[in-house]
Amino acid sequence: MDIILGIGSRVRHAEFGVGVIINVKSNGYVVTFVESGVKIVKLTTPLEVIELVELDSDLVSLFDVEQSLSRILQKWADISEVVPLGDKWKGGKMILKPGRTDLASKEIPIDAFFHKIVMMRDRLRVLEQRINASSIDDEEKVNIQQYITRIYGSMTSFNVLFKQPEQYFSGEKTAGES
Repeated sequence: MDIILGIGSRVRHAEFGVGVIINVKSNGYVVTFVESGVKIVKLTTPLEVIELVELDSDLVSLFDVEQSLSRILQKWADISEVVPLGDKWKGGKMILKPGRTDLASKEIPIDAFFHKIVMMRDRLRVLEQRINASSIDDEEKVNIQQYITRIYGSMTSFNVLFKQPEQYFSGEKTAGES
């Protein structure tokens, strides 16, 4: 379905029968079906439209608010994208062996270490966004950005752990990159 149906639209569902849309949410339509009662059906569910009521464009709906909030949270929150570990490292461990023989070695699962590296990268990205959106003057923004770029450069040693090269750390940007 290409359009979002408005509240009051009469529809027919293959399994639940005839009903009326009583609410539109980000996860689907809330529909009162004559024989099945109230059900939530996904927005992509095939519905035969018996009577179309267009979505009210004058009002800000809960659907619009939820969609906007979701986009804002994804942009600004500390939400981490799914970054896969290179296949050869899955299930592996790092062994830290001290220089002194009287001290025990420490083993760390590579998956846990990799997760911390990815979280650090994500937090650096959020820091960059907050700096760029801040009211500090442009010269100070550039100075702080240079430090962040150097941190990325220092972390390129960890690129060996990433499965996909487009997710690697990179330090100095080349001409034409933004």
